[in-house]
Amino acid sequence: MTTLRKPDRAFLLARPAHFLALGFGSGLITPAPGTWGTLAALPLAALLLWLGVSGGALALLTLPLFLLGIWLCDVTGRALGVADSGHIVWDEIVAMLLVLALVPATPLWWLLAFAAFRLFDIVKPWPIRWLDRHVHGGFGVMLDDAVAALFATLLLRLLQPLL
Repeated sequence: MTTLRKPDRAFLLARPAHFLALGFGSGLITPAPGTWGTLAALPLAALLLWLGVSGGALALLTLPLFLLGIWLCDVTGRALGVADSGHIVWDEIVAMLLVLALVPATPLWWLLAFAAFRLFDIVKPWPIRWLDRHVHGGFGVMLDDAVAALFATLLLRLLQPLL
């Protein structure tokens, strides 16, 4: 297994799995590659909605993207020598797509969605922190962010009547 502390452009372009797992390159940006990966979901969601994909269809699309992510994150983590490298951001992208699919497509709601997801992804309240520590491999990488997305969505649903 090759160990890289920080993947570079050559690593990003070496395999399609790396390109996707590293969020089209957003995972190479420091500091805070997870935040940059989360931001990468915004234009992707906007493009899909502009192309006519409904919010419901986008939410359903996150399931195969999650399943693909298990493999992408596993392959890329093994190549990096770090199962859950902070540079792997496919998990943030898919989770953020889910949150964006479930809120109104307005700048305010997308800003709130971004803030809520980052809050839960960074703070990792129970059970997110437990999942992050105990569920490993590509599935573990994807799962804690999916749960953070559900927490963010629940928070936003609770806030919706107030806004």
